[in-house]
Parts: sequence; C-alpha cells; structure tokens
Amino acid sequence: MSDHARIKGHTVTRTVHIEASRAKVWKALTDPEVMVKWFGDGVEFGALESGATGSIDWDDYGSFPIEITEVVPDGSFGFRWSGIPAEELDEYSTHVRFTIADAGTGTDVTVIESGFETLPGGTLYRRERLEQNREGWDVELDELVNLLEGVTQ
Repeated sequence: MSDHARIKGHTVTRTVHIEASRAKVWKALTDPEVMVKWFGDGVEFGALESGATGSIDWDDYGSFPIEITEVVPDGSFGFRWSGIPAEELDEYSTHVRFTIADAGTGTDVTVIESGFETLPGGTLYRRERLEQNREGWDVELDELVNLLEGVTQ
C-alpha cells in the first residue's frame, strides 16, 4: 500500500501500488460488478463511455449520481460525482480521475479528486468536504488493494 491521501490546495491525491496486472486493475476501476466489491454498495452506469450517467450508492449514505468524463482503456478513467446524496449532478459535484501505470511487477493507481474550490458553502464547508473525501480515498483504495491482492480481513 502507500502513504495516505494528501490534500494540496483544493485537490485530494493518493497513489497505491497493487501487485496485479494492469488489465485486472482496469476492470476493478470500471466494471460495476467489480467496483461494488471495493467502492460503494451499488454501482451502475449506462455504458463505459464519456457522457454516460449512473450512480454509486452506499447503504448508509445514499445515492451519488455520476457522469463519466474520460475513458482511456488501461490508462485513465474519470467521472464527475455529487458530493452529497442527490437525484442529479449539481453545483456540489467534484471530479475524480484514476490513472494506472505499470510499476515493476504490478500496477500503480493514482486518484485525483478536484473541484472543491468551486463548491458553494464557503471555505469551512469546502475544507470539511476535502477532509472527508481524503479519508474516504484512504479507505476505498485500501479496499481496492486488498481485493486485488487477495487480502482477507
């Protein structure tokens, strides 16, 4: 695994190393049936292409709409998502971008979440969202590593 997610300015960034093939990592990042094993309790989107919409759901938190913004097979995957449970994307959305790269015998995955500086609600709200999401990426990416490396807890 790696260091924890970091906040720099209005961006959250974390990189993890996974001892798994790039193809396996790509599938875990983009296939809703695999995503639910590490990211959310329910994931759906109409297609794996820019402009497709869907949602990521957590039983304890609600439904978060998404819109896919980038699909570069085995390279990068991006989406806008609501920072709060909602019916549709609104001014509370941020952008998430995963990139993957070969690294030794495994794959490095970097997530960058940006757009916090444009959120309504003022500085305190923005900093709280940044910190909540920073903590969230620590948990979620640790779960991704554990899933793909076969670690049981």
